[in-house]
Amino acid sequence: MRFRRSLQSDATSGPALTHLATRLLRRGVVYGRDDETFWNALLQQDAHVRDFFKALNLQLEVKHEEGFAYLRSRPDTGDRHEVKPDALVARQPLSYWTSLILGLLRKRLAELDATEGAARLVMTLDEFVDMVRVYLPDTGNEPKQRRLVQRQVRRIGRMGFLRLMKAASSSRETYEVERILVEFVTAEWLADLDAELARRVAGQSTPAGAEGE
Repeated sequence: MRFRRSLQSDATSGPALTHLATRLLRRGVVYGRDDETFWNALLQQDAHVRDFFKALNLQLEVKHEEGFAYLRSRPDTGDRHEVKPDALVARQPLSYWTSLILGLLRKRLAELDATEGAARLVMTLDEFVDMVRVYLPDTGNEPKQRRLVQRQVRRIGRMGFLRLMKAASSSRETYEVERILVEFVTAEWLADLDAELARRVAGQSTPAGAEGE
């Protein structure tokens, strides 16, 4: 007979439910490659973790093949009588430049998947600058443009979408694009981004300055 695992940690079950939940809340996204013990415990206690976060109006998403898990707000069921707690996962508006780079990276991943399957997307800071250069205002100040891109890349890294692999110097900063990006940058996001780019090209809005956030 199979018994449900205890919610408390012991010598065989690994981290307790509270430890699993705390790390998910703090990290936003967790990767199996970073802590195999934690990852195995999360998979073993999957049902308990889901039940725990359901009461907080959060939904656990586990991507087994990609090896990561994250929390997201539960979708609206449309039930007017359902009482929901306040959202714990805050929605933060993104700047134009952050949105642009995220959208361009999502397209790069799609192109990579179409040609090479599940290959990794690894880029240096120089490649990020080259990718965004065509969209930057022509100020003639390349160091200023580079600083703008570098700030956005590091911000996106803190958001969990990029993993710093090497940084012997600023010119050698190398990042791997995390697959969780696919979960957040949807087709609707890309359509909105394309519309915004078209507006800017047509001169219907004023582009943010090179130092804009």
